[in-house]
Amino acid sequence: MSSRERSSGLRAERIKACDRFSGTTFRNTRPVAPGLKKGTVIPTLSEYLCGGQRRAPAAPLPVLNPLASWARAPQTGLRATWLGHSTVLVEIDGVRLLTDPVFGERASPVSFAGPKRFHPVPAPISALPALDAVLLSHDHYDHLDRASIIELTRLGVPIITSLGVGAHLEGWGIPPEKIRELDWWEHTEIANGVVVTAAPSQHFSGRSAFDRNKTAWSSLHVRGPKHAFFFSGDTGLTEDYSLIASRLGAVDLVMLEVGAFHPAWGDIHLGPENALKAHAMLGGGAFLPVHWGTFNLAIHAWDEPPETLLELAPSFDAQLLMPRLGEVVEPAQVERVDPWWRNVAKEERALPAAALAEPTELDPSVPWPID
Repeated sequence: MSSRERSSGLRAERIKACDRFSGTTFRNTRPVAPGLKKGTVIPTLSEYLCGGQRRAPAAPLPVLNPLASWARAPQTGLRATWLGHSTVLVEIDGVRLLTDPVFGERASPVSFAGPKRFHPVPAPISALPALDAVLLSHDHYDHLDRASIIELTRLGVPIITSLGVGAHLEGWGIPPEKIRELDWWEHTEIANGVVVTAAPSQHFSGRSAFDRNKTAWSSLHVRGPKHAFFFSGDTGLTEDYSLIASRLGAVDLVMLEVGAFHPAWGDIHLGPENALKAHAMLGGGAFLPVHWGTFNLAIHAWDEPPETLLELAPSFDAQLLMPRLGEVVEPAQVERVDPWWRNVAKEERALPAAALAEPTELDPSVPWPID
């Protein structure tokens, strides 16, 4: 029996033993529709394709080159670099981790259609410092990019992911020994005493119309000897956040998704206000918002998430950490937010409306919403 066959058999046994697996698909801890609410499909899709004009910035968002900063060791032991969307390089207690790496031009199964990135990648995979692991929350295209994952594993980087996602990876030729699948509350140690624990999230999965919820989705909690951080992946607001805090403890850095939200989505994304509520339930910590500013995935202005956060954060007593793309920051050293995105928004106001309109493309093989 080959290692891939052994891995497949073990995976099937673990999936069957999972209490969130119905026998055919995974489910959330409470009933949540994976797509759009009843009666909203046609109007919402029409609005996404045809309505509004500020879904994407009129010019590429500015990026910084992080290479010189990466060459220096963190001063505090915890450092983060937002590379776009939900991709963050986190350096914690001597270990380097990369979340949901998407370095491709589009969040799509094809190169000619689907959401296209707003900005260049601050650094290519070949320029990344040596990584200890990739943290992969679930299998949607804006979180699991095949080309990026394959390139990373060629560099010998192991992948820690949700239950069932390893089947995709092995299908792409990634050796089973490079993949660690975790069910909720399971953990694995990386190095230097840094432990990764899979934790609850409220979302769905699938990469086509035929594999909806066939794999699991998770948030990820990381604790080292001196620091800890939390990465939400994709999620709606769930009472499980209080349980995460009580079981796994407070963290120094909280990375929560804030973009691609809409009432028609049901409960599968947070948005800024619910992200602030989730942040409070987790017990606080520096709040680095992710899942915005890179792809056009929803029905709101591209800069609505950060603007809403700035407006609401004081009432939640939340410490925001909102670096530029590619900016290397240590949460303990950041005292205020510089709303850098407003420079692009200011330039947009000087342009005619026609210059701001950008066609939205969808791949018909991927269900809506795609993330």
